[in-house]
Amino acid sequence: MTVRTRLAGPAARCRPRTLRGRLSLVALTTAALVMVVLTVVCNAVVRQHLQQQADDELRTRAAAVAATVDTRHRPVRVLETPHDAVLDTNVWIYAGPRLLEHPAATPPGATLSRTAADLAGHGGRRCAEVTAGDPIRLCVEPVGGVRQGAGPAAAVVTATDLAPYRSSADTLLVASLALDAAVLACTYVLTRLAVGRALRPVRAMTEQATRWSVVGSEQRFGAGDRPVELTRLGASLDELLDRIRAVLRHEQQLTRELSHELRNPLARITAELDWWRSRPRSTAETRATHAAIADAADSMRTICETVLDDARADAHTVPGTADVMTVLRRLGERLGAPGKPAITVAGTDSLVAGAPAALLERIVATLTDNALRYARTRVGIRASPGPDGIRVTVIDDGPGVPASFTADLFQPGRRADPGDGHGGAGLGLPLARRLARSAGGEVTHDAGHTPGACFVVSLPAG
Repeated sequence: MTVRTRLAGPAARCRPRTLRGRLSLVALTTAALVMVVLTVVCNAVVRQHLQQQADDELRTRAAAVAATVDTRHRPVRVLETPHDAVLDTNVWIYAGPRLLEHPAATPPGATLSRTAADLAGHGGRRCAEVTAGDPIRLCVEPVGGVRQGAGPAAAVVTATDLAPYRSSADTLLVASLALDAAVLACTYVLTRLAVGRALRPVRAMTEQATRWSVVGSEQRFGAGDRPVELTRLGASLDELLDRIRAVLRHEQQLTRELSHELRNPLARITAELDWWRSRPRSTAETRATHAAIADAADSMRTICETVLDDARADAHTVPGTADVMTVLRRLGERLGAPGKPAITVAGTDSLVAGAPAALLERIVATLTDNALRYARTRVGIRASPGPDGIRVTVIDDGPGVPASFTADLFQPGRRADPGDGHGGAGLGLPLARRLARSAGGEVTHDAGHTPGACFVVSLPAG
């Protein structure tokens, strides 16, 4: 286990688990960084300003003492003035390398005297700092004209204790740290209060969602008096709930429709078996019974395949939508075969149906199978936008639907001419209509289309 991995566990445990705690921590960290930078910069500026004040005071004193130094004659003299004891405090006066005066408490060999001698020997204006118990600041002021190759005629060195200045700077630093702590505490508390207030609508939405039944309730979050972001979130959740309800409603209706369709062939099988066992049957009658049972079983297989296809499609795609042209082209390729009427598929590529791909394919496949039975040379499948969604039209050039049969066209088990030589149990069109209605659509017959038959599938757009 690496060090990083070992540290990740405690760090994750210390991380706040609530959004309110995390936002408060981010605000506190940001404020702390800003306050540290401001404190460092502010204290650095103050310390520099205090040092400049000390240097100005030292140079003012040096200028006052320099006025008492007579450099017009040789040797250089220090004029006596009233109350000069105040001026002579912490003052060294040099005439070249010769020390004329020095503080009484600081003998010539002391640390401060040596530093003052070094400054005086430099020949120009400069300052230095030395520690002699307390930090001491010394500045030198040249006096008189500068002699060729020998520096100024005299120099005055003044010194002052920096302890009061440092104390002021330290006091300011402590006050800054105390202010920083107060500001950070206020920032954390105010951020928690502000975030808690901002998240109050989220708590309300959570409590609403907990009270509601996702499936059964028709209540929605709606607009409400919320921030824009939460209003958008509520709208997205409402759309998600509507979609879940639509999918569940579709599944329930599809299950009812398929159960109804399964009862018809099952009842037919049961009736054929009861009729066959009621008395001895001839070989031809037995074969007819077997054919009827096989046809009913084939209808049940078709319905079961529809359910399986729908389940497979929902496992890999978003439930409730289908690319119409992709489904129709695949269907045309699957049903087309040599010797059969030609199938042509046309339409707009961008159409999306509000039904699963397997369901759309099953609806149109049923109509196409029916068209292929009666078409002479061709079957056309055309997709187009409709008033309420999309339209898929299946057209053949066969004899068409007799006018006397149009009223019973979608009745289960009904055929216009049972002896026309084509297979089928009269369940295809009813099943296609029921499947379309389960998705909120419809299958209709266009009686005005001639020659041939025309069936129209209407489905909501996806």
